[in-house]
Amino acid sequence: MDINSAVGRKAGLTDAKLAAVRGDDLTSFSETEHLVIQLADAMTATPANISDELYANLRSQFSEEQLLELAAQIAFENYRARLNRLYNAESDQLYAASSSAAST
Repeated sequence: MDINSAVGRKAGLTDAKLAAVRGDDLTSFSETEHLVIQLADAMTATPANISDELYANLRSQFSEEQLLELAAQIAFENYRARLNRLYNAESDQLYAASSSAAST
C-alpha cells in the first residue's frame, strides 16, 4: 500500500478501493479495473500464467500499446516488491486512510 497509495489517490482511487485490493471483495471496481487486477494477480503468481481467456478479455478493453504499458508497470512493481525481500524492506507506514474514510 505504502507509497503507491499516494499515486493511486492522485489517479482517483478511494480509500475503500485501496483497502479492497488487499481483500477478496472487488465489487467496488469496474469491469475494466477488475481485468487489470486479474492481470496483476496472474503476472505476479509463480509461475506466471496469462490464460487465453484473460488475454482476450484484456484485448477487448485495451490496445496492444496500452496492454504493453500495463504489463510493464505490473512487472516493474513486482520486481521492486521481490527485490525488497532481499533487504527485508518493511513499510514506512506512509499510507493512512483519509480522515473522512477513517470515520466511516
